Amino acid sequence: MARLRSIAVAAVVATFPAIAAAQSWSPGSEIVGQPVTVTANGVSDTVYLNADGSARIVTPGGMTVPASWTSSGGQLCLRTGAASECWQPQAPLQAGQPVTWASNCNSATTWVASAVNSPPPAPVAQPAGERG
Repeated sequence: MARLRSIAVAAVVATFPAIAAAQSWSPGSEIVGQPVTVTANGVSDTVYLNADGSARIVTPGGMTVPASWTSSGGQLCLRTGAASECWQPQAPLQAGQPVTWASNCNSATTWVASAVNSPPPAPVAQPAGERG
């Protein structure tokens, strides 16, 4: 019985890192470096978020607009010059799956990621009683 109890405790402990990893998702992290089509008011731009917080928006005519992006408080924000717009995604984007988000500017935008980054591997839990 004691062995069964310690196996059950080890299983619960091993589950917590996976739960913590799922809860630690930061909006935009899944699309860093990937092209994302963002459509608002019938115009589709391609947005690239870079790991250093910079971004670029490529218009349908091929013009590149420099931007920056942040992710905090569950929001993904894009800033171009003095203009800023934020969205509050509820889940990571999935490749090829359109998602419509309302922004803080009351604008509905549809986001479609061409590809997404793989989530980081879950930490390996040490079995109870072992030291590494």
